[in-house]
Amino acid sequence: MFSPLIDQLIQSLRVLPGVGPKSAQRMALQLLEHNREGAARLATALNNAVEHVGRCPQCRTLSEEALCSICANPRRDAAMVCVVESPADVIAIEAAGTYSGRYFVLHGRLSPIDGIGPSELGMDQLEVLLRSDALQEVVIATNPSMEGEATAHYIAEKVKAKGLKVSRIAHGVPLGGELEYIDGGTLAHALSSRREL
Repeated sequence: MFSPLIDQLIQSLRVLPGVGPKSAQRMALQLLEHNREGAARLATALNNAVEHVGRCPQCRTLSEEALCSICANPRRDAAMVCVVESPADVIAIEAAGTYSGRYFVLHGRLSPIDGIGPSELGMDQLEVLLRSDALQEVVIATNPSMEGEATAHYIAEKVKAKGLKVSRIAHGVPLGGELEYIDGGTLAHALSSRREL
């Protein structure tokens, strides 16, 4: 129905999460019909990001510098490392403004069914980090999914074997949430993770 170039654009937009055929078609037509300047800027920005953004060699987050801004910051607490699943998790924790340590980004979670094992998550790099003299605590901030919990357990065992303190972020009832609307699994986790006041 569309010319090959328009069809290629539509198919390319479908790689984005949550974008199906109709959404991709609307985006492509919007860019071509009403915002060619914006489309050109998007193409340039995307090309520049693909060419120049890589992984920080220390924490594995996305960065266009030799070291990301967090690893390069001497004021960050080198005694604490927070292990997260993705760069988006780093952004979320940084937005909270209460954590001042460093990070290690897994870029996924253990999932043998999908062929994701320890080597795909950079566990060899994490092992090197665990041997650092400055490191005292590892905070595990994987998602509370089955795979996230398995990943947290795997990492916790590695950390304990090195004699370091290991902690897990709390999961449960969100601030401002009402108990009657919280699902049973979340409520059960919140109850089992309760702390003394």
